[in-house]
Amino acid sequence: MISRSFIYIICLLAFCAGLFGSAFAHELQPSSLEVRQLTQERYEVIWRAPVYYGKPHPATLQLPEQWQTVGQPSVRQLPDSALHRRVVSVPNGDIAGSVIRFVGLESTITDVFVRFAWLDGAETTAIARPNHPWVDIVGKRSSWQVAGDYTVLGVDHILSGFDHLTFVLALLLLVSGAKRLLITVTSFTLAHSITLAAATLGVMWVPGPPVEATIALSILFLASELVKVNRGLPSLTAQYPWIIAFVFGLLHGFGFAGALSDVGLPQHEVPLALLTFNIGVELGQLIFIAAVMAILMVIRKIRIEWPGWAHQVPAYGIGSIAAFWFIERLAGF
Repeated sequence: MISRSFIYIICLLAFCAGLFGSAFAHELQPSSLEVRQLTQERYEVIWRAPVYYGKPHPATLQLPEQWQTVGQPSVRQLPDSALHRRVVSVPNGDIAGSVIRFVGLESTITDVFVRFAWLDGAETTAIARPNHPWVDIVGKRSSWQVAGDYTVLGVDHILSGFDHLTFVLALLLLVSGAKRLLITVTSFTLAHSITLAAATLGVMWVPGPPVEATIALSILFLASELVKVNRGLPSLTAQYPWIIAFVFGLLHGFGFAGALSDVGLPQHEVPLALLTFNIGVELGQLIFIAAVMAILMVIRKIRIEWPGWAHQVPAYGIGSIAAFWFIERLAGF
């Protein structure tokens, strides 16, 4: 177990991440744009712009001048984003070589995941970033390019998923020993990979809101287990952390699948896109774990005597955050 001399600092990091995570989660979520061919010359354009610091996203979509809007564009307000939809007419139906710009994206911290789909089933993807706020439309992208896009998407998703990171943090505080921690994290990875694949491929389906609420409960459960461990009481998670990690990992996989379903998978590269998205999730998770472990190594060298109650603060801090998330998500049903 982590010594009490530095666990207090970790709890402050966890509390701040959770406190600000709920407020800023949308600011970190990538937005998405889908351009789908309907007929030879017409395309449907769907632009999902997440809420940005409680306000409409500052970036605006700028389509090529030769694309003429057909009918009246629509905007649908969702709890976490605005969904802009329109149909455009493109001369000769050829969009290759065109440039789509996101004016104002450079002043944000969000990426835009762009997906193109043609009548013949061909699909391609691209990513616009604050330092490169446009995408050039090209033909079918190479497998390496698709792999890179979905890997980045996976990393973006896990690093903006404060609930998933809080769950991993709770595991780090509960599990002692490098070997047990490695087995536990591997078990969590294996489990969410299974349900991520099953949900994305349509083998299984679970409604999103109940999944998100139950994920909050899983974090609350780990917080209660941490309280037991700190009191010297027997804990199922402390004894068999890999089992608990696997069970809850199945649940978290459905949460990852929800993000992937927002952008979809290229039909010609489904296995590759699914695999690399999952790899991206794992890379982001490993980055987080490495950062936490690095902080712990630094704090171990600080000889400070914390008050006796300090070792319980992380458990109650994480539990309070999880309870808030659960109530918030339950109210959103």
